[in-house]
Amino acid sequence: MSGRRSQTQMAPPPPPPKPNKAQANGNGALPNGTANNNSNNSNNSNYNNSYNSNKIVAVTTTEGDRQQRNQSESLSQNSNVTQRSQTPPRTEQVVMTPRGKTANSTVILIERKLIDEINDRVHVAGGDHTGIIINKDTIAGQKSASKAAALSLEFRVFLVSANTGKHSQESRTLRFWFRDWLTNDEKQAHIAQDFFKELVSPQDFPRDYVGFIKKIMKLLQHGYAEIQSIEIELRILEETSAPPSRPLSLEESQFESPPLTQEKVLELIEQAYPNPVSPEDLAKDYGWSEQDVLLVIQSLQDRGLIKLMEYNAYTRIHHEDKEIKVVKQMPTIASNKQPTIAIITAQYCEKLAVDAMLENKETFVRYTTVDSDPNLTNSLRKSKKKRRFGESNVYTLGNIGAHRIVSTKLPSVGSTREAMTATGNTTTRLLGTFQKVDYVFIVGVAGGVPHYTDYKKHVRLGDVVISYVDKQRALINSKEKPYVYVYKSGEDVKTYFPINDSLQQIAESLQANMELKRPWETYLNDAQQTLAQKTESDFGRPDAKTDKLFMNIGNNEVIEVAHPIAADEINGVTRLRLHLGPIGSGRDLVRSDDLRTQFARKFGLLATDVEMSSVLDSIIGNCRESFILVKGISDYKDGMSTRKWQNYASLSAAAVVKSVICGMDAPTNV
Repeated sequence: MSGRRSQTQMAPPPPPPKPNKAQANGNGALPNGTANNNSNNSNNSNYNNSYNSNKIVAVTTTEGDRQQRNQSESLSQNSNVTQRSQTPPRTEQVVMTPRGKTANSTVILIERKLIDEINDRVHVAGGDHTGIIINKDTIAGQKSASKAAALSLEFRVFLVSANTGKHSQESRTLRFWFRDWLTNDEKQAHIAQDFFKELVSPQDFPRDYVGFIKKIMKLLQHGYAEIQSIEIELRILEETSAPPSRPLSLEESQFESPPLTQEKVLELIEQAYPNPVSPEDLAKDYGWSEQDVLLVIQSLQDRGLIKLMEYNAYTRIHHEDKEIKVVKQMPTIASNKQPTIAIITAQYCEKLAVDAMLENKETFVRYTTVDSDPNLTNSLRKSKKKRRFGESNVYTLGNIGAHRIVSTKLPSVGSTREAMTATGNTTTRLLGTFQKVDYVFIVGVAGGVPHYTDYKKHVRLGDVVISYVDKQRALINSKEKPYVYVYKSGEDVKTYFPINDSLQQIAESLQANMELKRPWETYLNDAQQTLAQKTESDFGRPDAKTDKLFMNIGNNEVIEVAHPIAADEINGVTRLRLHLGPIGSGRDLVRSDDLRTQFARKFGLLATDVEMSSVLDSIIGNCRESFILVKGISDYKDGMSTRKWQNYASLSAAAVVKSVICGMDAPTNV
């Protein structure tokens, strides 16, 4: 959907004075109901064979079958029509006027007008439809070309013809004009977004063309008095014999066993890193044949991507594998080389991205093994099949400017008790091993919370969200405890806020100067060149066309929504933008489109990620007063639904982290 300003040449007549909010008809619309047509037969025969009629014309023959057209005509022909003289003078009504029609497009204007501005060629609905007027004619020479729309929204729906069975994709654009007394761009965008969300709500999404128009009019009747008029343009984009491709929602896909591919097995091995995993565990966890898993693993070995460890387990071969030191215990580190900043990641690509920002790197891996059954006899405990790797650790030491850094990767993340325990233990072990750490960064990918009308608030793929207090919310809810992260489990909600918010203040300064200084762009480009020489993974920015935004409308159906128009594109590519606001997660919440949307709106979230609450609990429990989450946006779920943008989003977040660290004062406790 496009939040476009001053982009169109059509606009409604000058708006009337600010209405009295007590006027019932000030928000006129078309509710459900019946009505009679009092116009004579000759008039009917004239306008029913012309577009200059009062009927709502079907979008196209692929959707507009005869039944649909008859249903459309009933909006006016079966209406209670009254004479204009019976309507109280100076009463505001909602008027629907056809604007134009081509072979594959239709344009309609729905506007609020004072009754004495309406001509005689109209139907005036009575009864339950009071307040709605439908023009018979497309009026020539309207004043509607005098003012550009304030903003516009575009989304796409997938249609199927009841007559031909053909499928098509249709673009639907809504252009908004607001009352003269509403000039605040931010408020206009907020109102338009609320209107759109209610229009496409999964509870009662209009499944046909007539229902779509009726719902727009009904919404205007019952609210949104700030909106002066809406122009609707419907345009068929393509027609095919097969249905257009659409993404599976997480509600659909989470119950399906993923296909066994090299890419999927490599992804699972990378997720477990530094813990090796066995073919037996992979087969059991995902319902695959162990023999088939072994064949895939052999292929990955042949490609030089994984290696065999003890106990028939495999791990990822790091691109700097020969430089990694395997240790049983971390060696003693001189006091002046002790790290004061810790960076925690959850995914393999996130760890690579962070390490690409470090200089003078040194990596240590400590493998640990556990018994699958503590009651096994000593002889069985020594058996390879009865032992497996447990909470192994990887630490990379290095420098960013004057600061000593340690980065690590969590062995597993998720909402299971085992995963949450492992992430908490890994964090506790990190802070216990490196006791001079005062600042903790949690860095990686997350899902963005989009804004459909305001580009400034729109979080899209490749952007970076930094955990921060929503200041506007804090001003409104002064009694509410401030937070930068929210975790929800069932009915329980837990919020997190650092005692020392100095990292957030540096991030705020970076965003405030974003138009003048963008140090992260240099760090990002340098790291991309370095990684391109050392690893087969691609950390470049994916094609902008792959950044598709979908909205769930219920019944496992989606619509594609266009992004608000970018104000800072370079050669058609949007620049990486920083966003400051709360981040959240919740057990099972982020896997449901509806629940995640409600959760994000309730707490003002800009991003949702995999569950980091146990990491934050450990940070706070170990008395670290300063922490910050920096998340690159890789999807619109929780950062884990697709790998397409993960590498680039990880590197974007790491580049911003380096920018924050370079803005910190030099350490004094070493």
